[in-house]
Amino acid sequence: MLALDPDLYSILSKSRDYDRLLFAWKGWRDAVGPDLRPRYKEFVKLKNIGATDNKWKDIGEYWRSWYEVDDLEGMVEGFWDKLKPLYQELHAYVRYKLSKKYKKMSPKGPIPAHLLGNMWAQSWVNIYDLVEPYKNKTSLDVTANMVNKGYTAMQMVKLAESFFVSIGLEALPKSFYNKSMITKPDDREVICHASAWDFAINKDVRIKQCTNINHNDLVTSHHELGHIQYYLQYWDLPTEYRTGANPGFHEAVGDTLSLSVDTPQHLKKIGLLDDFSNDTESDINALMKMALRKIAFLPFGYMIDQWRWKVFSGAITEENYNAAWWKLRTKYQGIKPPVERSEKDFDPGCKYHIPANTPYIRYFMSYVLQFQFHKAACEAAGYKGPLHTCSIFQSKAAGKKIGDMLKMGKSKPWPDALEKLTGSKSLDVGALAEYFEPLRIWMVKQREELGYAPPGWGDEEPSAEPMPPTAGVTTPVPILFNTIVGLLFALVVFFR
Repeated sequence: MLALDPDLYSILSKSRDYDRLLFAWKGWRDAVGPDLRPRYKEFVKLKNIGATDNKWKDIGEYWRSWYEVDDLEGMVEGFWDKLKPLYQELHAYVRYKLSKKYKKMSPKGPIPAHLLGNMWAQSWVNIYDLVEPYKNKTSLDVTANMVNKGYTAMQMVKLAESFFVSIGLEALPKSFYNKSMITKPDDREVICHASAWDFAINKDVRIKQCTNINHNDLVTSHHELGHIQYYLQYWDLPTEYRTGANPGFHEAVGDTLSLSVDTPQHLKKIGLLDDFSNDTESDINALMKMALRKIAFLPFGYMIDQWRWKVFSGAITEENYNAAWWKLRTKYQGIKPPVERSEKDFDPGCKYHIPANTPYIRYFMSYVLQFQFHKAACEAAGYKGPLHTCSIFQSKAAGKKIGDMLKMGKSKPWPDALEKLTGSKSLDVGALAEYFEPLRIWMVKQREELGYAPPGWGDEEPSAEPMPPTAGVTTPVPILFNTIVGLLFALVVFFR
């Protein structure tokens, strides 16, 4: 049987066979979506009953209220308008490179969703080898080095912990390592989606992740420990204040440190990157890899809850769940389904956060916040230089600024917490744009020199060619995780 993690993830990330990728992409959606679709309609009805009973118009309005902003949708749309040109430039470059690899793909218009190295095309870092700006430079993926050095999952988590400790934040309690699930168990089925847990007593904090020895999971370990560090920092507050200043803050903490961890300079310092030369070409390679992880995510992070808010409000009905989903994915991400989709499918439900009822706009907000946090921390550390080469490793001054913000929890409005670290009460995409500006300039020059299609994908609606024969595969993907889907719905009966 093929499991989503690691089997289908591995195919999507490593295979470069068009039809093999399609097999994994379509198989997962066939296995999960249709069975989930009728349940989701009933689930939305029940969630909205809970919301209206508590004087909200619908559950989406309740979720948006957490940000204490009069027009959250307008604010996020404004951020996206400022970031869209950078995303479209990256999209145009990646589309050009993929069209050279896959003859079935057009060099214009939306990109087929299964070619971007990820089941949901939310991160493109797994196709870095296809779009790498400068070949024959030292690889920025430290997977091979970790494997060669015999790294274990436990060592990866301890390495992440050591970064937090190096800047003066708290070490993990001993119970953390005894009670966390750090690798996938052999004796039972589990949901492998990484998560952090606060059990609210005796500093009992844990993570749950099926750690594999690779670069991506090293980054994930830092992300999850960011949640844990937040739990520990606000531990002494009254219960009602023991949460993030807003949901985006919680997601941003670990990723802020990951911006330091993922610099070639830091990876070399901790012995995971060999023979790195600090030159312009290496800089562009590093920025491209980071953009595939960060910039590629932005429209996905925005459109998930756009779709869901409209479902909750009734603007999207069961009759057009899937069509509305793909309309948004094409509009914002510039991708399209590789095969025909219909209302028999339920592609939104194949993303963990939809059946798990986890609000998603927090991730978009966290991507704005983490670059603001990173810039402020670098300034506190006394760093002078390009933002993308800064690492705050071992800077107690930066750690104190971060810790002072985390200790506030939700005891003050989130703009006050933001000001504690950054000196400003306003969210701002300027730091994110500054970080990637050298790459943007480089991509514009590439487009001018190579003459590939300009940014954008026109007004093309989601469409697809008839499904081609699946080369080398004669059996469909098994029906996966039916029991897990049931468990997810058991979790969402709570009004969150």
